Amino acid sequence: MPKVVVDCFPERAREYRDGHAIVAIDVIRATTTAQTAIERGYRCYPVPSLEVAVPLAARLPEPLLVGELGGSVPYGFDLNNSPAALAERDEPGRPLILLSTSGTRLLWEARGAVAIYAASLRNWSAQVERLAGGEASVALIGAGARNEFREEDQLCCAWIAAGLVRAGFEPETPDTEAIVERWSGQPADAFLGSNSVEYLRRTGQEDDLEFVLAHVDDLRRTFVFADGELVAESA
Repeated sequence: MPKVVVDCFPERAREYRDGHAIVAIDVIRATTTAQTAIERGYRCYPVPSLEVAVPLAARLPEPLLVGELGGSVPYGFDLNNSPAALAERDEPGRPLILLSTSGTRLLWEARGAVAIYAASLRNWSAQVERLAGGEASVALIGAGARNEFREEDQLCCAWIAAGLVRAGFEPETPDTEAIVERWSGQPADAFLGSNSVEYLRRTGQEDDLEFVLAHVDDLRRTFVFADGELVAESA
């Protein structure tokens, strides 16, 4: 019987590379931004650091540099890690390099796993459907920040985990069971008391919060990270 486990932080991905499909979740904001970029027609290249971003940018034709480190847009970047800002742009086919404090690093730490997905509230039920018929166990990993498993990521992990449990997966740890019990029946706005939400409000970035809440379960496909690029699978 396949199992499902919920965990947090990029470095934890190493524990699941053997025998698990890994689903990276960073609702506010990296995986939401990455999915939105692909939906807007960009080719999306998540990177773990500036040291990877700079030489990649030199190899790609006119890349759009998007991201943040510690909440600040790196020097020379074009946009913040903002799904709302990307949703207003229309540059199909342009390569986009995405850097974030923890979400994109999580994807890179997962390299070598059976499969690597980037999920968010935008496609949580499609992610369940994609994994439910498989035989591999699944690790749902929240990106985390400042040693905190953020509430919006817990909620997204719990929704997907609950769907897999209903499909016959077995919870792998007591913590997984506890997170599913706490969050699986909650509405999308149940995380509004989180530190991430407070940060967006404090810094005048509420448009990203509004975007997240306005785009729950609106994508009917999944997103796979392979060979350095995040690509959409067929619906």
